[in-house]
Amino acid sequence: NNEKSVPQLLIRDLKFEKKSLAKLMFSPDQENHPSKAPVKYGELIVLGYNGSLPNGDRGRRKSRFALFKRPKANGVKPSTVHIACTPQAAKAISNKDQHSISYTLSRAQTVVVEYTHDSNTDMFQIGRSTESPIDFVVTDTVPGSQSNSDTQSVQSTISRFACRIICERNPPFTARIFAAGFDSSKNIFLGEKAAKWKTSDGQMDGLTTNGVLVMHPRNGFTEDSKPGVWREISVCGNVFSLRETRSAQQRGKMVENETNQLQDGSLIDLCGATLLWRTAEGLSRTPTVKHLEALRQEINAARPQCPVGFNTLAFPSMKRKDVVDEKQPWVYLNCGHVHGYHNWGNKEERDGKDRECPMCRSIGPYVPLWLGCEAGFYVDAGPPTHAFSPCGHVCSEKTTAYWSQIPLPHGTHTFHAACPFCAHQLAGEQGYIRLIFQGPLD
Repeated sequence: NNEKSVPQLLIRDLKFEKKSLAKLMFSPDQENHPSKAPVKYGELIVLGYNGSLPNGDRGRRKSRFALFKRPKANGVKPSTVHIACTPQAAKAISNKDQHSISYTLSRAQTVVVEYTHDSNTDMFQIGRSTESPIDFVVTDTVPGSQSNSDTQSVQSTISRFACRIICERNPPFTARIFAAGFDSSKNIFLGEKAAKWKTSDGQMDGLTTNGVLVMHPRNGFTEDSKPGVWREISVCGNVFSLRETRSAQQRGKMVENETNQLQDGSLIDLCGATLLWRTAEGLSRTPTVKHLEALRQEINAARPQCPVGFNTLAFPSMKRKDVVDEKQPWVYLNCGHVHGYHNWGNKEERDGKDRECPMCRSIGPYVPLWLGCEAGFYVDAGPPTHAFSPCGHVCSEKTTAYWSQIPLPHGTHTFHAACPFCAHQLAGEQGYIRLIFQGPLD
C-alpha cells in the first residue's frame, strides 16, 4: 500500500477564497434592476436534468420553468354547483367560456362545479399536453438519458393535464397546488372510475388516475433539511395519505393539519417526472451558475493530478457536460480515489465494469466525474467534495447527503433515492462518496 507516500488532498483543503465567492452568491434576479423586474413567485425544476433538457430547452418544454406575476390575473375559484341527471345535460351546463369540473358519479348523475374568475390569483398549469392551457410541458424522465429519442418510446404515465398551481398576486405570494388542470374547453373531467366523493360541506372532490404527490421537506430547503412525508393532493387541494398503489380506487386518509401550500424545496411527483419547487426567496440564497463556475475554476487551479499518469486533471466547462474530456477526472466509487482515465486494473472476468484502484486495491466501478450544474438542487454553497454513486455527479457534501435520504416515487408503488442531476437510482451504502484528490507533486 503506497498510499502514505503520495500527497493527497480533499477539496475542502483547498483554500477557497470566501470573499470572492461571496460576491457571486447573489441570484441572477439581483443583478438586474430589482425595481423593473416582474414579481417572481418561484421556479419549478424537473429532477434528472443537469441544467437543460438533452436536446436543449425549447418553448414550454424545458428543464426549469419560472412563474412570474401575470400582467392580468387568470386565477379561478369554485362558485355554482349543478347536479345534472345525464352526461349530456352536464355538457350543456359546462360551457366553453367558463371553467368547470365535472364529476361523473354514474351514468345517471354528474355533478358540475362551475369556477369563476379570481382577480387575486394567477394560475399556472402543468402536464404532458402541448395544448395552449398548459404553461409547462413535462415529459417522462428516463434516468441518464442523453437525448429525447431515449424518452419517446416509453408509454407515458404523466397526465395530459396533470396539475395546476395557484399563486396569490399579493405578498407573501403564497403558491398552492391542486391535482388536474383545465383542458382546452376549460373543463376538468373526472370519469366514473376516478376516486371521487362528497365532502362534509356538500362540495365535491376527487383524485386523478395516477395522482399528484407532494413532499414538503422539514427545516425548509437548507443544509439542515430532512425529508418529509409523501402525500397526495386532491382536485380541490386537500391533503391525503397515499393510496395503496398509485391508481387504487380507494383514497387515503385525509390529513387535516397539512395544506397544499408549497414551500421552498417541496417536491411534486406527477408519476413519470418529479419537480422541485423553489421560491424566489429560496433561490436568492442558492448558489448561482457563476458561483459553481468559480468553484470549478478553483478546483482546476489546484491542479489535481492522476496518481498513475501524473497528468493534471480538470473538470470540463459546464457547457461540455456530456462529452468525456481527456483531462476529465475519474473516480473509483468504492474508495473515492480520483484518477485520470487509464486502462490499469481492468478485470475482464468481471465484465470490465469493476476495476481495482491502484492506490488502495479496492475493487469497484470506475466512472467519470461530472459537475452538478443545476444550481437549484444545491442545499448550500459548499465546495464540490462528494459524488453520487453510481453516476459520478459531483456537488457539495450536504447536497449529496440530503438527496441520498429522499425516497423518490418510482413506477406505481416503489420509492428509491436518486441523483437529482440524472435521476439514476443511487447505489452503495450511502449513495455517495467523498472524493480524494492527489495534489501536484512539485
